[in-house]
Amino acid sequence: MSPTAPAHPGSVLVVNSGSSSIKYQLVDPVGGEAIASGIVERIGEDEGSVRHTYGGSTTTRTDPVADHGAGLRAVLALFAEVGPDLTQAHVVGVGHRVVHGGAVFGAPVVVDDEVVAQIDALSPLAPLHNPPNLTGIQVARELLPDVPHVVVFDTAFFRTLPEAAATYAIDREVAREHGVRRYGFHGTSHQYVSGKVARVLGRRLEDLNQIVLHLGNGASASAVRGGVAVETSMGMTPLEGLVMGTRSGDLDPAVLIHLQRNAGLSVDDVDDLLNRRSGLKGLAGENDFRELHALVESGDEDASLALDVYLHRLRKYIGAYYAVLGRVDVITFTAGVGENDDIVRARALEGLEPLGIAVDPVRNAGRKKEPTIISPDWTSTLVMVVPTNEELAIARQVISTIESAGYEGTSDESDPAPAATGHA
Repeated sequence: MSPTAPAHPGSVLVVNSGSSSIKYQLVDPVGGEAIASGIVERIGEDEGSVRHTYGGSTTTRTDPVADHGAGLRAVLALFAEVGPDLTQAHVVGVGHRVVHGGAVFGAPVVVDDEVVAQIDALSPLAPLHNPPNLTGIQVARELLPDVPHVVVFDTAFFRTLPEAAATYAIDREVAREHGVRRYGFHGTSHQYVSGKVARVLGRRLEDLNQIVLHLGNGASASAVRGGVAVETSMGMTPLEGLVMGTRSGDLDPAVLIHLQRNAGLSVDDVDDLLNRRSGLKGLAGENDFRELHALVESGDEDASLALDVYLHRLRKYIGAYYAVLGRVDVITFTAGVGENDDIVRARALEGLEPLGIAVDPVRNAGRKKEPTIISPDWTSTLVMVVPTNEELAIARQVISTIESAGYEGTSDESDPAPAATGHA
């Protein structure tokens, strides 16, 4: 029997399954609110935990969580125990974030057995991410069989990259055989933020050239022309591009050869080095920006260099994407660091005044919980902070996908965009 959706607008359960965790959020896709949220952590370990937030209060369970099935069952039990009741919440679909869609998936899809098999086949491109993503999908389909499940891919927004931007200059047959090309990641965030900018400004998305800077522990930049992605910093994997919390970002490929030949590092050693012991963590021993700034203030030279390296790489990408776009109407900061760190925002754009790019120190000060313009009135390029909301973006893509697939009774109304503070 095919899953059916109720004949009225409802909520979407968004699930992000990791190797040892499950993050989830029950979202109202029309109003944009998170009705409930939580996380299952330390799956498969001796001590697990489930934290569920609803109605302003948080309930925590600290029992062992044997596997993803046990974790999701614990989540459903908390919905039943402390709310909201999922039946009364009218869940019309479940949205799953999957990191890598390869060259197969350019848009969200309703899950069926063929989709599951294709995601599994793409696992060599994202061995750390796709397998646990897939486990979450399989478990959720078993426990929630009466609603459609939709997969939203991190790479989908960047399927529009021109071939010149997506192609690596290696032997073309090797590249084709092994799927070596630029895919890009954080696509849900880049798509949401670039669209939100247009709504906040009251401008047509098609008229705007944008640079979006998603700066969290993982970090990426994109160039978006008229709502279409034309460049992005992450590549075949999320390792390429900007300096990140624990990842190196751009690196001479010969460094890997050198370390394997001369330092005796294995492939797994190099993987661990570049993904977990590099970036700010590798340079300064610290990847929390609050601690990093404190170290810089204390005179720690390693921390100062780490921050300089981070900002240098970021500024270099901004300049490169300015050249790609030819004209930049808006530069937007988003995600944890982008939304909360005024030092990074200000220093990243230092010296760009001749390009019509600057940050006003008063407008930039502090954390930003709402879309905010932080550039002075005289600039030709607006600089903004726009909080990302990947769960809401996924929920709305779930609604549009199940509507397109023939499920009735859903609604995908855009959120009323608040006016940005600052100049327009």
